[in-house]
Amino acid sequence: MIERAIWPGGARMALALTFDFDAESLWLAADPANRERLVTLSIGAYGARVGVPRILDLLAAEGLRATFFTPGWTAERYPERLEAIVAAGHEVGHHGHLHRRPDPADEAGMVEEMTRGLEALARVAGVRPKGYRAPGGESCEFLLRLLVAEGFVYQSSMRSDDRPYRHRLADGSPGPVEVPEQPELDDWNFGATHLRDPQPLYPKAAVLAIWQETFRGLYERGGAATVVMHPQVTARPMRLAILRDFIAFTRTFEGVWYATAGEVAEAFLAAEAG
Repeated sequence: MIERAIWPGGARMALALTFDFDAESLWLAADPANRERLVTLSIGAYGARVGVPRILDLLAAEGLRATFFTPGWTAERYPERLEAIVAAGHEVGHHGHLHRRPDPADEAGMVEEMTRGLEALARVAGVRPKGYRAPGGESCEFLLRLLVAEGFVYQSSMRSDDRPYRHRLADGSPGPVEVPEQPELDDWNFGATHLRDPQPLYPKAAVLAIWQETFRGLYERGGAATVVMHPQVTARPMRLAILRDFIAFTRTFEGVWYATAGEVAEAFLAAEAG
C-alpha cells in the first residue's frame, strides 16, 4: 500500500460518490418468482423512475460527478436513464448483467454475467467501463483474473482498507486496483427495508452523524471515502436530504478532492508508477 499522499493538487483526501443503479435486477436475480411480485419490483422501479433523475439534479446543482455501477439488464430496461447519466458526464461502471452474485463454483456463470453486461452497456450507451463492482458485494480469485483479462482498471467491492491498493493474484501477478468501500458509508445498511424482509430504518440525524464521523476519521488519515448508494434508497426525499447535508459538511474541510471511483483508481496508478 502506498503510504504517502497520492491525491492530485495536494489534496488531503478523496471523496467518491457512487451509486449502484440496480433497478429491478436485484430482486429478479434473488428469486425468479419475483417477476410476478409487482410490489417487490416496484422498489427497484422507483430507483429508475424517480431516483436517478432526482440524483442527477442534485449532482448537477452541486457541480459533482459520480460513478453509477449499472447492470446490463438495467441499461437495457432503462436506456434513457443510462443515456442521461453519460450525457451529464458521470462514470458508468460494470455491475454484472442481472445482478447475479459471483459464485466461485460457477465460473461459466461469471463469464456470462461479465460478457452480457459489457455488451449491453456498449450497445445502449457506447461505454466500455474501466471499473467493476460485484453484485452482492462478493468476489473471488477467478473474478479478479477475469477483470484483468477484460482490461478493467479497478474493482470497488472490498472492505479491506481506507485507501486504494493493488490486488495480487494467486500466481503473484498484478490484479486490478481496489477502490475499497466503507460499510459505514453504505445507504443500504440504514435505509433499505421490505414488507417481506423488514429491516430497521435509521433517522436522518443518525445516518448523517455516522457519515460525518466516518468522513472525519478518513480525512485525518488522508484516506478515500467511497460512499455507496442506491437510487431506490437515497433518492427518497428524507434520504436525499442526508446526501445533500453530507456534501455540505464535507465542503467545510480543506483539501477534499471530489472524484469518480475511476479517478481515484487513476490517482493510485499515477502514484504507483512514480
